[in-house]
Amino acid sequence: MHDIQSVEVRYLKMSDYKELKASMQEAYGNWPGAYWQESHVQKLLDVFPEGQVAVVVNGMVVGSALSIIIKYDHFGDEHTYKEVTGNYTFNTHTPKGDVLYGIEVFVKPEFRGLRLARRLYDTRKELCEKLNLKAIVFGGRIPYYHKYADELTPKEYIQKVKLKEIYDPTLSFQLSNDFHAKKILTDYLPGDEESHEYAVLLEWDNIYYTKKTVKLTSQKSVVRLGLIQWQMRQYKTVDELFEQVEFFVDAVSGYKSDFALFPEFFNAPLMAKYNDLSEPEAIRELAKYTDEMLERFLQLAISYNVNIITGSMPYMKGDSLYNIGYLVRRNGTYEEYEKIHVTPDETKYWGVKGGKKIEVFETDCGPIGIMICYDVEFPELSRILAQDGMKILFVPFLTDTQNGYSRVRNCARARAIENECYVAIAGAVGNLPKVHNMDIQYAQSVVFTPCDFSFPTNGIKAEATPNTEMILVVDVDLDLIAELNRYGSVKNIRDRRTDLYELNLKIKKEE
Repeated sequence: MHDIQSVEVRYLKMSDYKELKASMQEAYGNWPGAYWQESHVQKLLDVFPEGQVAVVVNGMVVGSALSIIIKYDHFGDEHTYKEVTGNYTFNTHTPKGDVLYGIEVFVKPEFRGLRLARRLYDTRKELCEKLNLKAIVFGGRIPYYHKYADELTPKEYIQKVKLKEIYDPTLSFQLSNDFHAKKILTDYLPGDEESHEYAVLLEWDNIYYTKKTVKLTSQKSVVRLGLIQWQMRQYKTVDELFEQVEFFVDAVSGYKSDFALFPEFFNAPLMAKYNDLSEPEAIRELAKYTDEMLERFLQLAISYNVNIITGSMPYMKGDSLYNIGYLVRRNGTYEEYEKIHVTPDETKYWGVKGGKKIEVFETDCGPIGIMICYDVEFPELSRILAQDGMKILFVPFLTDTQNGYSRVRNCARARAIENECYVAIAGAVGNLPKVHNMDIQYAQSVVFTPCDFSFPTNGIKAEATPNTEMILVVDVDLDLIAELNRYGSVKNIRDRRTDLYELNLKIKKEE
């Protein structure tokens, strides 16, 4: 018996992680590796700090409750843990949601029997009421089921637990804590051998819930995209180039666009002054402008209140040349993305190397992915992003011939269907007679959609005039993507045979 001097339930902090991890490892002693990584906890604290609480005994974290807010209709009663957490990225969390979804509750074994878990659940209920959410929902494990699996079906087991004929340390507690069982979930937590991967969908209803009215200040589900079909022309200086950049940013901002998308290597005209050099030398001179261009894009994003996807630019990292771009958010923050697959010409003429960064980016309009040109022709990349919650895929590209453009276009169109997302592609047009290896360009910028009843029958939301400088402003509705995932004629994401195959990222994501 512990000498309990103090017990406190408080918000979780990153400084608690070491104790949190140790407590989880003990709590799931029969399930090796079943604990949250530091990056997971950091993400939860970033997106929803109020939902992460710890129970502290004598100054030590001995248990925790982690949660997110979701739009429950987007998942329904038939869901898996992986789906509801966005493949453990928590990109499914939204302040616009109506249900508090519990993703973790545990208490260190030696502190069980002290009603500490009840304190965690009471804190959750208070939060649910405070935020005016309909309910608390989660999938509860049935860790003693393996003892009865040979003689009882999951339904029979749950019924006997309800009648108190069988004791289950998790389910018995949940039922006594005012949660009611809604249904049985199959394949809920892969690796949960004790529960035979079954779970019970449990719900606690907030009797004080009042239906929310739509306010003008609510975050919108319709996102406006501004695609810039950029004309290649001679610019002598960065100032001249950015006069045209600012013109387009101003134009799409004037239409209240949430994103401005520039093409790949839009700044190639600046290589004209280095045309006397070899191709590798010329593009490395161009790379010297990239840091300055990032700073200019940051100022434009803030000034014009638009998120900018800067297309791509050459950039030197040590002695290596990469093709990179930036997501520049309107709040002044930015992220870097890299071209993973470089074309044979990029290698032959410039010596460009492929990057390694593959990740979904958070924005004020939801999670997005960005792939540069050739990358969209490799379906594995976009599937990894889709698994991590990406809803809009942006593809800045540069193609010289119509067959090169057709490869990008047709692959992008396929990515929209198979990943149930929007795909926006923007390219450059015109000629650059004084820049080696950049003579001609062909493009038609497009926004592709899935093909189902809520979308255009041909999967094309809008497209620009081919080979003409212009902007394309398009609205996309993210709620339609969520509905498609749940109620579509076909369900490409849900119907994958993950019992037969899977796709994994080999490199560790940056934390």
